[in-house]
Order: sequence, then C-alpha cells, then structure tokens
Amino acid sequence: MFLFSQAEQFIRRYQDEKRIFALKQHRILFWFFVAIAFLFIPFVGSDYLFNAILVPYLVLALAGLGLNILTGFTGQLSLGSAAFMAVGAFATYNFELRIPQLPLLLSLFLGGTIAAVFGVIVGLPSLRIKGFYLIVSTLAAQFFIPWLFTQYGWFTNYSASGVITAPKLVILGYSLDSPVGHYLLTISIVLGLTLIARNLLNSQYGRNFQAIRDMETAAVTLGISAAKTKLLAFAISSFYLGVAGALWAFAYLGTIEANGLDLDRSFQILFIIIIGGLSSLAGSFFGAAFIVLLPIILSFLSNLFFGQGFDQALLQNIQKIIFGILIIYFLIREPEGLVRLYQRFYTRVRKWPLRY
Repeated sequence: MFLFSQAEQFIRRYQDEKRIFALKQHRILFWFFVAIAFLFIPFVGSDYLFNAILVPYLVLALAGLGLNILTGFTGQLSLGSAAFMAVGAFATYNFELRIPQLPLLLSLFLGGTIAAVFGVIVGLPSLRIKGFYLIVSTLAAQFFIPWLFTQYGWFTNYSASGVITAPKLVILGYSLDSPVGHYLLTISIVLGLTLIARNLLNSQYGRNFQAIRDMETAAVTLGISAAKTKLLAFAISSFYLGVAGALWAFAYLGTIEANGLDLDRSFQILFIIIIGGLSSLAGSFFGAAFIVLLPIILSFLSNLFFGQGFDQALLQNIQKIIFGILIIYFLIREPEGLVRLYQRFYTRVRKWPLRY
C-alpha cells in the first residue's frame, strides 16, 4: 500500500534526521491536510464549528505543545501554564493599546516574548530544585499573576471590571473579526509554530532537552549546560503558552479577565499532554481533541437519551469523573498516551495483510 509503505526510504545522513518529515508519505499527508484546512473548511464550516470546536481546539493544542516542550521533552514539571498564557494575553493587549501602529502579528510575537522573559524568571528555581518542589515554585506564579493584574489597573487600562476586550484583528488591511477570520488566524499561527517546534526538537537543542530529561548528570558530563538548557526550555515553552493565551483571549473568547486563566486551566493543559502523550508534538493535538470533544459528545448523548432537561451540573461532574479515570488509566496502562495507541494502529495497518 503506497500510503503506508516505507520501502527504500532510509536515513543515510545525519542531516536527514533533522528533516521535519522523514517520510514522503508524511509530507504528502501534511500538504493534504493543509489544503483541507485552508481551502475547504473555511467555505463549508459553520460559525458553531469555528467558535466552539476548531478555535479552542487549536489554541489548547498550542498550549499543550508549549507545556510538552518543557515537561515532556525537558522533564521540568510545571503548573503555571495558565499564568504564562495570561502574561501573553495581557502583554499583547497592552502592545496593541499603547502602540497602535504595531502590526497584529508583531504584537503577538512581543506578547509571547514577554511571557518568555517571565518564564525564565519562574524557571530560575529549576537550577536548584526538581520534581515536587519545582511544581510548587511554578504554582506560586499561578497565584501571583492574577493578583498583579488585579492590583495594578494599568494592565487592564484601568477597567472598572478588570476585563480587557480584544482589539481589532487586522492583518495587512484585512479584517479577521469573524469566526472564519479567527479560525484562519489561529490555524496559521499554530501551524507555523508547530513546524518551528518540530524543527527545533530535531536540532541539537532538542537533543539537549531530552538529554537533561533522561539523565542530567550524564548530560552535564558530556558538556551540556544544564542551566542554559533548562532556562531555554522555560523560555520557549512560555513563549508558546503566551501566544496561546493571546489567541485564547482575542480569537476565542473576545474578552478576558485576570482570573480567567486560573489553576483549572493549568490542570487542563497538563491533562492534555498526559492523555495525548508526553514527548510527542502529535500528542498535544490528540489530547486537545479529547478535551474539546468529550464534553460535546457527552452533552449530545445526554440529550439523546435523557432529553433537554438533563442536569448540566451533573453532566459536568460526570465529565470530571471520566477525566480522572482516564488520567489514572493512561498513567498506569498507557503512559505514552493516545499517540501510542495511534502508532500501534498505524503499524498494524502498514503491515496488513501480513500477520506476525
């Protein structure tokens, strides 16, 4: 089968390992999905599809990707993901507000950069502490950021409610203030940053990340600077989370407040990479799809079997129970997450009809 055959596609040079897509089939499938995403879905998708499913899915996948770089690839535990998202959102808002001449994409980049700087500051304790103590250190940032944005009105332009509103989303004179525009902006940024992350993790920096994760002492013996590698991982991860926070505020919600990105959101992003698969970029997308689609599927099933009068509070509790059960299951039975199940299925299909 052409789609699954890998015959005569060998990696002969070190440079070949750095390619974003090692197999020809993967490159073909990538461009196929890009064509579907940009040339088909914008013309047939409904406002509900864009607003309730695709945009939050893409933003959460980007946030999961950022945390995966730090936790999955570098082994640094963090519960401050939502704090980094909030920094990116409020920084982007203030760049757009204070410097109206800035292009939107540059404001997003600068907002992510501010989040990266904050991530480096939060990551400084990782040079001395590990594991549970590092989690507590990042958790402190999760409580500090909402307090800072609430205490000082400058960050919200002295809004009485503490809520900031999305600026006009315009690129090169084209307005993106529509469900389709939000989708195109989000998927373009997510696609670009995913390719950059893939290329980065295939480089020497990615190998350094994994060396620190697997055995820090051995990595230092080989000449890898643990301090620089950890802080770089915090910076890159926070940059991705900052951009995701800006997209969450402006392309998805339209408004956001200081407490809008709280500890629950940090746990949600952590669940994404646990369920989807640690140390896998694809795992972030699998996990985000699960997180976004499960409530929709449960709501559909409850309406189908119990009618419109089903208690929504009970439904939310059922969702939390299912999340908890699945997290325990994946931690015990399948620690590599949904991406591992996909890899097994792909291997079986590729070998079909042979049986071993």
